[in-house]
Amino acid sequence: MQLTDNWQPSASLDVLRQRAALFQTIRNFFQQRDVLEVDTPILGRFGVTDLHLENLETTLSYFPHQRFQLQTSPEYAMKRLLAAHGQSIYQLGKVFRDDEVGRFHNPEFTMLEWYRVNFTMQDLINEVVTLLHDVLGARDVYQTTYQALFQKHLNLDPLNASVEELQNCLIKYERIADLVERETDRDTLLQLAMSLVIEPQLNKSDITVVERFPASQAALAQLDKKDERVALRFEVYVGGIELANGYQELTHAQHQQLRFDQDNHLRKQFGKETKPADFRLLKALDAGMPNCSGVALGVDRLLMLVTGISDIRQVLPFPIACA
Repeated sequence: MQLTDNWQPSASLDVLRQRAALFQTIRNFFQQRDVLEVDTPILGRFGVTDLHLENLETTLSYFPHQRFQLQTSPEYAMKRLLAAHGQSIYQLGKVFRDDEVGRFHNPEFTMLEWYRVNFTMQDLINEVVTLLHDVLGARDVYQTTYQALFQKHLNLDPLNASVEELQNCLIKYERIADLVERETDRDTLLQLAMSLVIEPQLNKSDITVVERFPASQAALAQLDKKDERVALRFEVYVGGIELANGYQELTHAQHQQLRFDQDNHLRKQFGKETKPADFRLLKALDAGMPNCSGVALGVDRLLMLVTGISDIRQVLPFPIACA
């Protein structure tokens, strides 16, 4: 996927060697833990319902009336494998998102996604940290909750704050003031605060783990039984880069259908095309997916940290646009 006419790669030979070594380190890590590598289709019938994600689409001449979606994540197919076989699995491969292009984003990128049967969210957080230590060397780990992070940096409780309170808090930040003034969706305001105000203040030398996101941002995560205002979801940041997003996975088919319906309600509200949910995932959940936790990690971003390179386009052999 390239727009440039230049035939030469963006990544140097040394970076390509480091890329290959990173792939081998990842595979060795999971082989030592008896986690099975799997390979699921990039092209599928269904996309994602998530308001903030968009699939790239294509058609096939053999099926002229069917639209196909390039997958933003192998999640749905991997969960069908989990339901069928109950085995911890991982996948290292390409995914596609109709998203921005820049220092940290390319529409086609490499994702590491894995699911660990009978792991709690904390078990998986520990394993992510272990992998990052293996790849990046020992670093301090700072683990906190989404709520505590907002209270520390904005003196605001994100679980209870109204739209007006969020706007009043964020309007003083010139970079986002115009967006904040126009925005009336509570979760969008929270995401602006997190990505543009709080994330830049995180210690870049630490591995920072943020857990227990608001239930409205639960995606495919279970809610915390002790406080259903929050989801058992976590994100990992290193060097100012968001690296990984993980969940203690939702395994209840009816609850997942409700999440899909809520997503499509939001898509309609924001003038976006609604997306049919993948009923095969719902059937898999109904058949009985094992209790598990799963996480997706951006491998190209991880390679940026390994190499010290500040632009994702320089760690990709052929990015869509030159840096």
